[in-house]
Amino acid sequence: MKKKPIVIGVAGGSGSGKTSVTKAIYEHFKGHSILMLEQDFYYKDQSNVPFEERLKTNYDHPLAFDNDLLLEHLNALLDHKSIHKPIYDYKLHTRSKDVMLVEPKDVIILEGILILEDKRLRDIMDIKLFVDTDADLRIIRRISRDMKERGRSFDSIIEQYLSVVRPMHNQFIEPTKRYADIIIPEGGHNYVAIDLMVTKIQTILELNAIL
Repeated sequence: MKKKPIVIGVAGGSGSGKTSVTKAIYEHFKGHSILMLEQDFYYKDQSNVPFEERLKTNYDHPLAFDNDLLLEHLNALLDHKSIHKPIYDYKLHTRSKDVMLVEPKDVIILEGILILEDKRLRDIMDIKLFVDTDADLRIIRRISRDMKERGRSFDSIIEQYLSVVRPMHNQFIEPTKRYADIIIPEGGHNYVAIDLMVTKIQTILELNAIL
């Protein structure tokens, strides 16, 4: 009988460094049985919504996510079944027609800003992490990322941050910190915390005789 996969949740605000933490853990165990599942891929399908309305989508609100599908896929992976992960098209502001085949693995890292907000997701996680980074660093990282990778203007980034990102963070993301087993300050630059997490995961894997 196969062992139940380990699920590690990595949450935190936009620009907190949660993706860096996730990748650091993933890279350490690369070559072993591990996968990353990003909540960003599970934004709701909006193909039936007029494009002008899609432009108003609040991507930092819990209702933007299709957690029912994410939960269904997590349970399938836990049952050692493959899934077809959705792909989100940010230019069209809806789900792409393409999907990505994901095979089950022994370690699943679930990463996203609001993965700790849904109790159903929390209950599946074996370890819950919250990457806690000061607001000034988060906004600087977001400005840099959006200007370089998404071609956005400085003014549009600031306007979105003040009108949507900041209030959503304070209302929905920050409160989920209380659900975390471990809080990691400064994200991917906190090598001590990452090493401790790697050691913890290694121990669990050895106890389950996976490695």
